[in-house]
Amino acid sequence: MRLFRAMFFISALFAPLPMSAVAADPAKLTGAVKAPLILDEATLNKLPVASVDVAYARASGSSKGTYTGVLLWDVLAKAELVDDAGQNSRLKHTLLVTSKDGYAVAVALGELDPAYGNKKVLLAYKGTDNVPSFEHLRLLVPGDVHAGRAVRDVASIEVR
Repeated sequence: MRLFRAMFFISALFAPLPMSAVAADPAKLTGAVKAPLILDEATLNKLPVASVDVAYARASGSSKGTYTGVLLWDVLAKAELVDDAGQNSRLKHTLLVTSKDGYAVAVALGELDPAYGNKKVLLAYKGTDNVPSFEHLRLLVPGDVHAGRAVRDVASIEVR
């Protein structure tokens, strides 16, 4: 009986906590910006709200939904991009978006810039379940056929 109790105690000690019990660090925007940002509820609530519809092909069919958050271009405008001198200097920048588990994707700044690609790339805090979660942000790139750049649990965005 003692052995059973000891094993139960040890397994309970190392059991993962539910996500709601873990205080997650907010995502950060860093790199070639004048004002790095902490992407928490207070910061994101100061930006215009946007919604996008996305549909992605999957091996088992397709998935689609409507998500709400802020446009990544608006986040970058708040952080004030650092541009080098020269023609079209913004077009050399990329964004490296990394999730909490280390998954990372790149997005070219020209895709977001209204003068070029004008893609409505969203940093979503509310998904199809309509429950806001500022601790589990998601990057969504409308127009992508597959969900490879749909990053869950964004931890950092680095402007390069």
